[in-house]
Amino acid sequence: MKPPGTLIGIIGGGQLGRMFCTAARQMGYRTLVWTGGLEAPAMAVADEAIDAPFDSTEALAEFASRVEIATVEFENIPRQTLEAVASEVPLHPSPEALTICQNREREKAFLRSNGIPCANFEVVSNAEELAAAMRSIGTPSVLKTAAFGYDGKGQRKLEGGEDPEEVWKDFDGARAVLEAFIPFEREISVMVACDGKGNTAVYDPAENRHRHHILDVSIVPARIPEEHAEDARELAKTVAEALNYRGIMGVEFFQLPGGELIVNEMAPRPHNSGHHTLNACATSQFEQQVRAVCGLPLGSTRLLSPVVMLNLLGDMWPEETTAPDWTPLFADGGTSLHLYGKRRAAGRRKMGHANLLGPDVEDCLSRAEGLKAGFLGES
Repeated sequence: MKPPGTLIGIIGGGQLGRMFCTAARQMGYRTLVWTGGLEAPAMAVADEAIDAPFDSTEALAEFASRVEIATVEFENIPRQTLEAVASEVPLHPSPEALTICQNREREKAFLRSNGIPCANFEVVSNAEELAAAMRSIGTPSVLKTAAFGYDGKGQRKLEGGEDPEEVWKDFDGARAVLEAFIPFEREISVMVACDGKGNTAVYDPAENRHRHHILDVSIVPARIPEEHAEDARELAKTVAEALNYRGIMGVEFFQLPGGELIVNEMAPRPHNSGHHTLNACATSQFEQQVRAVCGLPLGSTRLLSPVVMLNLLGDMWPEETTAPDWTPLFADGGTSLHLYGKRRAAGRRKMGHANLLGPDVEDCLSRAEGLKAGFLGES
């Protein structure tokens, strides 16, 4: 066990790292973020920082020599960097787990090899292979880059009749995965924490709705039968255990009309759909990450209240440096605002989120939609 006072290293300095640092500080830990040379909201909260690219050998040596244990706040970190850090200090999650989750080809192969339900897929690396995969998979289908895709980026839905040569022009030079389109009824996700000793802590499923391919709201508890919720919890545990996981992770699912679950993606870190835990659960996902990484007993995942998490994107900002009028939000006594400290807003940039607690999810959702409409100038 790493006790309070330990210096924890975080690879990445975005909003997830910022909220991790806040939780760690509350628990008496110190933090050092390695930013990767990007804008780093976590630097305002961390005790120390290394503001350098992830391929810097000097930054790597400094990071590994100063921290006692390390974790990540996002997965798209060079494999060589992850392995080099892990050779010097304990890194949780492991480079092996992170390497699987950072690449759709490896992720899908992992799911298939472990008998975990996922969409039918083919890996393609040129237009000829894409044409063959389109015949095999059929349409509709979704073509996704194998690496560095998130929030709907690096993907295209194919309806049928497209010219593979033309489609591939947008993907040329990259490996990609063609997946069968899943006619889902809803999208849900489950946060699961593992301590590396066989113990797990699983949160209630969140029901997720998207806007512009980016998470819009998460509704907890998800509006599904309890037996389906339990199926999702168990399947999330199965995924984590197959990864020999330590830390917290999000598992995203498509749910079919009959209740069947298909794993869509795995996020080896805190997840946007877990932000409600900051106000509505006995242990937040960020405190849970600290506990899992440092070898503390995992905390309770008990849901304290129905909740809706509303993502606050840059299109809600009147100008890139001018925030919305938060008066309506603060007037709602059951709502908590979490801003990420980003200097400039952009159309679909995640600037913050709000957690709305209430007597039931329909009440929370109605209030969230009202706030969103006001911020977007639709009310």
